[in-house]
Amino acid sequence: MTTMDRAVVPEDLLRIRFASDPQISPDGTRVAFVVTTLSEERDEYTSNIWMVDTAGGEPRRFTSGPTRDSAPRWAPDGARLAFVSDREPRKRPQLYVMPVDGGEAVRLTDLKSGIHGGWGGVWSPDSTRLAFVSLVGGWQEPEREEERGKSRPARVVTTAKYKYDGEGFVHDRRPHVFVVTAQGGDPRQITSGDFPDAWPAWSPDGKMITFASERHETRDDDWADDIYIAPSEGGDIRRVTDTAGPMWYPMFSPDARSIVYVSTGYPTGDGRNFRLFSVAVDGGKPVCLTGDLDYPQWEFTRTAWSADGRFILAIFRDHANYPLYRISADGSAAPSVLVGGSRAITGLSVARADGRMAFTVMDPGSPAEVFVSDGDGRNERQLTRLNRAWKDEVALSLPERFTFTRAGFEIDGWVMKPHGFDPAKRYPALLWIHGGPHREFGQYYSHEFQVEAGAGYVVIYTNPRGSQGYGEAFSRAVVGDWGNGDFADIMMGLDEALRRYSFIDPDRLGVIGISYGGYMTSWAISHTDRFKAACSEGAINNVHTQFGTSDIGHIWNVGESGGVLPWENPQWYVEHSPLTHVQNVRTPLLIIHAENDLRCPIDQGEQMFVALKKLGRDVTFVRFPDESHTFSATGKPRHRLERHRLILDWFAKYLMPARST
Repeated sequence: MTTMDRAVVPEDLLRIRFASDPQISPDGTRVAFVVTTLSEERDEYTSNIWMVDTAGGEPRRFTSGPTRDSAPRWAPDGARLAFVSDREPRKRPQLYVMPVDGGEAVRLTDLKSGIHGGWGGVWSPDSTRLAFVSLVGGWQEPEREEERGKSRPARVVTTAKYKYDGEGFVHDRRPHVFVVTAQGGDPRQITSGDFPDAWPAWSPDGKMITFASERHETRDDDWADDIYIAPSEGGDIRRVTDTAGPMWYPMFSPDARSIVYVSTGYPTGDGRNFRLFSVAVDGGKPVCLTGDLDYPQWEFTRTAWSADGRFILAIFRDHANYPLYRISADGSAAPSVLVGGSRAITGLSVARADGRMAFTVMDPGSPAEVFVSDGDGRNERQLTRLNRAWKDEVALSLPERFTFTRAGFEIDGWVMKPHGFDPAKRYPALLWIHGGPHREFGQYYSHEFQVEAGAGYVVIYTNPRGSQGYGEAFSRAVVGDWGNGDFADIMMGLDEALRRYSFIDPDRLGVIGISYGGYMTSWAISHTDRFKAACSEGAINNVHTQFGTSDIGHIWNVGESGGVLPWENPQWYVEHSPLTHVQNVRTPLLIIHAENDLRCPIDQGEQMFVALKKLGRDVTFVRFPDESHTFSATGKPRHRLERHRLILDWFAKYLMPARST
């Protein structure tokens, strides 16, 4: 083995440059994007804005320093770039503007709560103002030193949506829409009240702002929003939609006659497809623009208008791929793939002048890089190779896809071979189960999988029923049936991998998952002894108690149960909880949980740990302080590295090493 083909190790996380949020200039000549890196020494993330010419050439830093700069947004006139930064000590992230051809960044806001959300500032069409969202209300740290450290006031809670994972308690603060001039000054608050507002967008003439908000009376009991319109100078707001479901990313049509937005069309009910809708600005019945397309729009990425205003461009979850689709704004043509392939498109923007598109792309063998193409998807070119040096050092394992059929569904599965693969040997394997359950394993780079393949494991993963991107019926087939059809799908996928790949040792199998994947890990080891070791992370172990302790459990658990409230049918919640079957567990279990997890609160891990200790089973409980539910992907760098090492040590104890056949 040479240094040019070494295995991927946890510490490689510190070498990777993660590209995101590509924003093409109005004239289509440059792309601004975010590059994020991790530092173990400082135990923090650094993100800067970079720039690259669409004609080619080396990318260059636009901002610098040990800060987190994000959300670059071009002014429509192309002269300035707005972004969000935490560069000033003791200040929350604020909005800045910087000339694109050089000069100093100017801070536009000085808000105690800072800029809220990841979308940053939104320029008005005439480049004179920016709309943004900031939290209003809430307890503030005293400014006087002698008052700091004293007791906080009691939290008076009157709404069920009073906390949110990663944000903490939100019962007394709400995100609202503000407008600030491009020269700075006091921002004007456009919305107010005991309601959360999000995703502001300007009308073409700059006189109005559309946004999404939960302002209906039953907002504590569903996921619904509405689309609203407010004067950009402030004034009375007007509701446009009919509270039919979650409504995200509204944007005016170029002719200002309608608003396009993303929604499921259902107030409750998990596993629904997110679709594109259009509604007249004066209200009326919304029109679904995606027709018979039975794939969900990927709700973590914003949609965009084509330069000619005829199409909406959106990223969809199409099996394990995330392609870019073109949707006809008037419904005259069926949705079609504009940029596809076995990969994941993770960000998008469109140049107003000529329709050129900038987007970030990743696949299992590469973290995201910046690409550009013509407006019709042709002449695609890769503009960055941020991780070329690192990729030249390591041997990445690429997944091999297989399919199998169960209960009328064709199901995807993948196998990744271990580093230094020798067909004469048999290797231990880790079966990964994704969260959600309405997530999916996609064609994206997974450092997790690469590290485990690098450590000598075969990595097996599947997209069982519940996964999205395979049609709404497939996604919703898990609703009300946790632990039955989904578990059978997963185990059949494991059997199919063992049948196809003789290098997998059936006597040395591990299982691991996070969130719902943690639930299914706990469920698996309480229903089979096939696994020699398991790791359950951020798991749901008691569905009954999660209903009232999770930030979303009072809606989400009901939806996943098929509409059953705990007091109406407590038996469903009890029978579908791994904790109920804990006496059957014989598999050594590593429980990992974040102490500030509000999605699957840490009592879920505590209950399983104590039960297994009382039963005298082999169990270890690892608690990560000051981390939330998604810490494995967004937590402190040292915690993320420590987590990798703990998992590798745990499975090595029970499954390693590889053996000759």
